[in-house]
This record gives sequence, structure tokens and C-alpha cells, in this order.
Amino acid sequence: MSSVDVAQVVARNEWSNVSFPLEQFQAYTSPFGYRRSIEGYNYNEFHYGLDMAAPQGSYIRTWTTGVVVEVTDDSNCGTSVVVEAGRWLSIYCHMEGRVDRTGGRRSMLDRAGGIQIYEGQTVYAGQRVGRVGMTGRTTGPHLHWGLKYDNNWVDPALVLRAMYSGQQTAQGLPQMPTQVARIKEVEE
Repeated sequence: MSSVDVAQVVARNEWSNVSFPLEQFQAYTSPFGYRRSIEGYNYNEFHYGLDMAAPQGSYIRTWTTGVVVEVTDDSNCGTSVVVEAGRWLSIYCHMEGRVDRTGGRRSMLDRAGGIQIYEGQTVYAGQRVGRVGMTGRTTGPHLHWGLKYDNNWVDPALVLRAMYSGQQTAQGLPQMPTQVARIKEVEE
């Protein structure tokens, strides 16, 4: 998806019913786009999300209301939950817990965090759906947040900026929140 298309998609959406996806946010650690291989290889790889550091065990919240379409535990993303909201998919990776099968449905089970999320379950903006962990391919505790619109990857930083701009316009906010301001530091 070109940046012009992304800008148009982001500009058309209203951001009053969405949530920042991480409690106890500390910093953005890896932006969307090409980066050096985290495994020390001498090549660049494309990173399909935005990494956000937080203490291990910090709660992850859904960005928007939608239906859980997948819970999985694979080698790269680790324990993860995918939420579909209309034409958007939100992917939350590297979570605490494990994938289980209960009542014929897969679920993400994190007993210590008090969370169990089922495929087919409706989740609401701001609802806790997991906790920051180190499952999958990771070098430290963080949330990898990926977004797709019409099956095309979208830079979550663009969405966060649009969320902030929409709130600023609606509420007359005088300054940029710390979470959004730090995106610029990572990208430079």
C-alpha cells in the first residue's frame, strides 16, 4: 500500500472509539519498515509492525472493537491474538500465555494475568487481551503491534498520529502525548 493510500485511509477514520494498545508503555523500540536483522545477519528485513517496550507482564489492550479471528503460537510472533474490525486486522504478538483448545475453539490462555481469549469472541476497544511477554522471535519484552487494512500492511505509527490529531481537534488538546511524540525519535 502506498503512503498516499495509507494517508487517505487514515484520514477517513474517526478515532473516538479506539484505545492505545499498551499499558505501562516505555518506548518505541523498532518502527515499521526495513531494519537490520535482529539475529545478527548481515542483511535488512522488513518489519511489519511497531514494537513497543513495556515491563514484562504489562497488559495489552485491543485497539478497537472487533472479533478475535485467530489465536496462535508460532516461531516468529510467539503467542498472539488477531482481531478483525471491519476492514482492519490488528495483530498483537509476543504475549505471555499459551494457546489452548477449549470447547472445540482455540484460545489464548494466560492464567497468571487472568486472561482467556477465544477465537470468535467479540472484544471491545480498550479491553485487556494479553500481557507483554517474550514468546517467539524477540530480544526483550515488548508488544509487536501489526495492522492491516484490506489485507495491506499499514504503519501503526500513522494510525497513532491520526488518533492523536483526531483527539486534538475534538478536544482542543494543546500538546502531543508522550507515546506519540516518541515515534519521531524512533524513526530518526
